[in-house]
Amino acid sequence: MTAYLGIPYAAAPFGPDRFREPRPPEPWDGVRDAVRFGPTAPKPGYPRPYDRLLPDPSIGGEDCLNLNVWTPGGEGLPVMVWIHGGAFRNGSGAVGVYDGANFARDGVVCVTINYRLGVEGFAHLPGAPANRGLRDQIAALAWVRDNIAAFGGDPARVTVFGESAGAMSVTTLLSLDLGLFHRAIAQSGAGNIAQTPDDALLVTEEMARRLGVEPTAEGFAALDPAAVIPVQAAVAAEVAALPDPGRWGATTASGGMSLQPVLDGDLLRRRPEDAIADGAGRGVDLLIGYTAEEFRLFLMPSGLAAVLTHDLVAAVADGMGVPPAVAAGYRDRHPELEAGELLAVLITDGLFRVPANRVADGHRGNRWMYEFGWRSPVHGLGACHALELGFVFDNLSAGTEEMAGPDAPQALADAMHGAWVRFAAEGDPGWTPFDPDARGVKVFDGAENPVVNDPRGDDRKLWTAG
Repeated sequence: MTAYLGIPYAAAPFGPDRFREPRPPEPWDGVRDAVRFGPTAPKPGYPRPYDRLLPDPSIGGEDCLNLNVWTPGGEGLPVMVWIHGGAFRNGSGAVGVYDGANFARDGVVCVTINYRLGVEGFAHLPGAPANRGLRDQIAALAWVRDNIAAFGGDPARVTVFGESAGAMSVTTLLSLDLGLFHRAIAQSGAGNIAQTPDDALLVTEEMARRLGVEPTAEGFAALDPAAVIPVQAAVAAEVAALPDPGRWGATTASGGMSLQPVLDGDLLRRRPEDAIADGAGRGVDLLIGYTAEEFRLFLMPSGLAAVLTHDLVAAVADGMGVPPAVAAGYRDRHPELEAGELLAVLITDGLFRVPANRVADGHRGNRWMYEFGWRSPVHGLGACHALELGFVFDNLSAGTEEMAGPDAPQALADAMHGAWVRFAAEGDPGWTPFDPDARGVKVFDGAENPVVNDPRGDDRKLWTAG
């Protein structure tokens, strides 16, 4: 196995290239050093306790549009391209758990990429193209198409996969019919995102007001990214804590993320799940799923769950656009749950489980569904968001102990990692394809890993009734 790290796929997005579409990297003569991860995109650190739960290295430098390749050598091998998560404002291809060595060990060429984050990649700025972070991802996939054969990969056997914002990116790219990949895996993120331009501008204008600049590309370009990030982080925290459609716009509040892809009428013209339901991406095999208790990550370690009341749960649900009948139905169906636990169940379904089901229902090609159900024994996390990452990459010793504890089951990593490899190599993860009538879902829980009929299907039906 050989790793090639920090390879630029586009020019540094600074100076005259800041807030512009990615352009090809500057060529070089001779042999380039590729033994260290390249610079990461400008970003804030995670607040406590998430800085421990989600290690996120920052590496200085301007050439942040780079990627990493792990290859076993050979030729004609399946390729997997990883798009990291982080709410479109954190993360990189240099995170330890994303080390692709074990995919290479199993005959796959693994690629991890960086893309512009936060204001640099996703703020809607008059005078600049929208969705710059998505355009970076597309540029990275084009680099893979043009260059991966030199690393032993087959450009006709590319699987794009990602988690959280990375999975939202995967479904968005799927909806664009790019022809740059042939299989897709969306982990804990679906096609229910995309701000309207008007709502996105509300966020831009608020950040600009606090920074004392015009809400335009020219105004933000006058500031160093390091000066923008604290205000970006403060606005993001307010949007997440107070999903108020009156202040932030309905499409921002419903996802709880201040910065996300924008329906710009150019690159992105429709919500991804709607385009997919109308046939976009029909030629791409899709594996999509979620963790059983996604939202516990955001409520339990911080202690927020313990101070929530049912009245606050109702207010948060209303701000995120949850129909009142749905919220009432959850409380009636789960009277045994404390307020924080109820909110975790409700938002897990609203942001992750139900949207994943909608994409699976609508996709016209081959598709499979999974649920990650193994429960972490630490911090009250349960089967929370991002817990499956160490299992997918078969990297249970790569900084995952803080989330998974010291005794995470290797057999479950063998099963889940093996399924992802089979899907990339053969187009079949090893269980029955999803059918909207039978609704079979593979549950990775550390035991038998059965295929079951629509976990918590009665709760899912509340959303249709509501």
